[in-house]
Amino acid sequence: MNVFIIILVSIVGGIAGGMGMGGGTLLIPLLTVFSSVSQHLAQSMNLLAFIPMSVVAVVLHAKNKLIKFPYLLLSIPALLSSVGGSLLAYGMNSEILRKGFGIFLAVLGIIDLLVVIMKKAYK
Repeated sequence: MNVFIIILVSIVGGIAGGMGMGGGTLLIPLLTVFSSVSQHLAQSMNLLAFIPMSVVAVVLHAKNKLIKFPYLLLSIPALLSSVGGSLLAYGMNSEILRKGFGIFLAVLGIIDLLVVIMKKAYK
């Protein structure tokens, strides 16, 4: 595993995440394709990287009074779903996990395309 390629891929994923696109959307395919990292390890690395970024985001949003605290209760089922999804992914075959992630990205791309088309149609 070439450390330089992993660092480069991580930087590109971080930049994409900083620009608003989910960094994992790009980081996971880059790690699996260019670094020969397994799907399980790539998704684990993405989830691990998400922890400090989300803590910083919550602190900054709280400081700028951008958090509506009643909505913070939604984080409880989100957290439980994340743990459940992680356990499910851990027990899956890598090939099934890879195909499922590919389908997820394709559906996400189609939804984004439809949103752009609808916005242009109603301008």
